[in-house]
Amino acid sequence: MTQRLLLIACFTSLSALTQAQQPNRAGGDPKLSEYYDPAIRVVAPGKTAADAPADAVVLFNGTDASAWESKDGGPIKWKVENGAMTVVSGTGIIRTKQGFGDCQLHIEWRTPAEVKGDGQGRGNSGIFLMGKYELQVLDSYNNKTYSNGQAGSIYKELPPLVNASRGPGEWQTYDIIFTAPVFYPDGTVKSQARITVLHNGVLVQNNMSIWGSTQYIGIANYEKHSDKEPIQLQDHGNPVSYRNIWIRPL
Repeated sequence: MTQRLLLIACFTSLSALTQAQQPNRAGGDPKLSEYYDPAIRVVAPGKTAADAPADAVVLFNGTDASAWESKDGGPIKWKVENGAMTVVSGTGIIRTKQGFGDCQLHIEWRTPAEVKGDGQGRGNSGIFLMGKYELQVLDSYNNKTYSNGQAGSIYKELPPLVNASRGPGEWQTYDIIFTAPVFYPDGTVKSQARITVLHNGVLVQNNMSIWGSTQYIGIANYEKHSDKEPIQLQDHGNPVSYRNIWIRPL
C-alpha cells in the first residue's frame, strides 16, 4: 500500500470512529437530562445596566451616606453634594459599616476636571475589597505611570488588560465580580481571592488571582481575616468623587 493510500485509510478509520462516538440524537428520552428543581430565583433587573437590581444593597444613592463611616467609626467627613461623595483631603478613608465577601459591586467614579499633577499624583484614589485588595482609581487618560498602578489595575500586582479610561471630569464605571480568599484554620491560604473587572464596559481583569493584600512597598501577601470585611474608599489627597454604589452579596 502506498503512503498516500495508507493515509487515506487511516483518515477514513478515524472519521468512522469519531462518528461512532457522537451521541445518538435520533433516539432516547431528552427529559432524562432536564430538571426543574431547584427553580431559578427571580431578580428584577434595573432599568439600565447601571441601576441596582432588586436584590442589591444600595451603598450610596446620591444623598444618603449612612452606609459609610470614617475609619475611626464616626460619620464620614467627605463632601456629600450634587449626587456624589467627594474626597476631602486629609479626612481619611471611609468604609462600609457592613462587611462583604463574595460579591458583585457596581461603583461610579470621577477624577477632577481640572488636571493637577501627573502620574500617581493625578486623580488618585482606590477601592479596597475587604479593606485589603485595592482596585486602583486614577486619572489614566493620557497620563503615564507604571502599568500595575494605573486605573483598572490591582495596585502593584495586576495591570489591566487595556486602558479604558475616559477623560478628566467624566464619570466612569467599574463593574466588579469578587471572590473572597479562603483560609485554613492555621492561616495558610486554601484559595486566593479572584477578581473580574469591567471598566466602562470593557474587560480589564479576567477572573484573575490576587496575590495578597495590597502593599505600597514590597510584595503582596495574605494575612488571615474574616469571611466578610468592609469595603474601603481611599483618601489619597485628590478630590475624587463616587456615586451610584450598589452591591450584591454572592
